[in-house]
Amino acid sequence: MAATSDTTDVMTTERTRATVQEFLTRMAAGDLERLGALFAERVDWLIAENPDVPWIRPRSTRADAVAHFRELAESLAPDPDGNTIDAIVVEGTETMVTGVLAGTVRATGKPYRSPFAVRVTVEDGLITRYRVYEDSRMFAAACTPDA
Repeated sequence: MAATSDTTDVMTTERTRATVQEFLTRMAAGDLERLGALFAERVDWLIAENPDVPWIRPRSTRADAVAHFRELAESLAPDPDGNTIDAIVVEGTETMVTGVLAGTVRATGKPYRSPFAVRVTVEDGLITRYRVYEDSRMFAAACTPDA
């Protein structure tokens, strides 16, 4: 009986890893509609709200997820050499991705650089939970025009 459970756990972990890898690939390519297809219709979404950062607000659906990534693309000019992924840890349906985000806020011309962690839950091949942990004060400062 344990061998079946172990096999199921490994298969779940590999399906989760494949979904998250595809998510990262589609995000890097800016393929927003195909990126959205990786999210469940309802998503348990959390990025700490910050009124100074326009793209950070409550989200709960696949359409919301697509809108979030569209707003990111419109608001940020990423630095391809500054964005890194340091680790991807997958166990069962859970994934943690860590790294650094870097670039420029288009509206202010201010640079940003922040370590991040993203926790993703994948069920039946779709992202059902999306949690982002980043330096929200830094993003707020980068989004605030100089007086």
